[in-house]
Amino acid sequence: MVVLGIAKDGGYPHINKDGGYPHINNVKEYQALKNNLINKELVVSLGIVDQDAEKKFLIEATPDMPEQLAILSAYYPDNPRIIDGVFLTHAHIGHYTGLMYFGREAMGAKNIPVYVMPKMQGFLENNGPWSQLVDVKNIQLFPLAYERTQELTPALKITPFRVPHRDEFSETVGYIIEGTRKTALFIPDINKWSQWSKSILEQVKMVDYAIIDATFYKDGEIPRPMSEVPHPFIEETLAIFKDATSAVKSKIYFIHFNHSNPMLNAEHTARKKLEAEGYNFTSTNQILPL
Repeated sequence: MVVLGIAKDGGYPHINKDGGYPHINNVKEYQALKNNLINKELVVSLGIVDQDAEKKFLIEATPDMPEQLAILSAYYPDNPRIIDGVFLTHAHIGHYTGLMYFGREAMGAKNIPVYVMPKMQGFLENNGPWSQLVDVKNIQLFPLAYERTQELTPALKITPFRVPHRDEFSETVGYIIEGTRKTALFIPDINKWSQWSKSILEQVKMVDYAIIDATFYKDGEIPRPMSEVPHPFIEETLAIFKDATSAVKSKIYFIHFNHSNPMLNAEHTARKKLEAEGYNFTSTNQILPL
């Protein structure tokens, strides 16, 4: 499994005006990128590869998908298909809009398998421009069901499960990804851990990698009510795991960082402290063997 992006939906640098928060001014972010003071970060995505079966899959179709597919093809099996399947979590802009690149205006793809939950399927089938992708068979939709395992290859399995989030257009899921030796939990978006029917602490204990929502570091990070974009703050996640062993903490891989999140800075003092405790911060091209 390879990390193909770590940023929230808007990417990094980000579209924004400071609104009184000068540390998140997008002009300054782009200037910092130009001066090599920060790294560009792609929107959150994972690639899953079975070398023996010569198949590769994508979780999330992001606005950065063309670059992410190029990364995947450069390092992993380059079979006749650009991708053997795409799994979506929900209908927010950073997680499905990359499907547009399979359309007539770009690739003109044929029957790319896209795995979706029922409400997401209805959204794509009944709303343009996505419905055109289905109608002209640029993509082919395959239905998923909660807690029902999908075998990708003899060595890879994936299971969707529901999580609470802002479900304006579709349900929201996370995934359990199983290889022959290790298992990963992937939850890029959730409102709050306390709203989930499961214990995040116990779920992390059951897997080898827990790649989880780290959108914001703390409350007050952006110049609008944070209740409009509910996510667990990293500080809240840390409180849940404060008494966990270092072995448990080391299973956590933070992802889906908003551009305002100071943890994007690998040299930040707080980040280095958390890494010393065992926590991990995902990075693009990072390999997590399964």
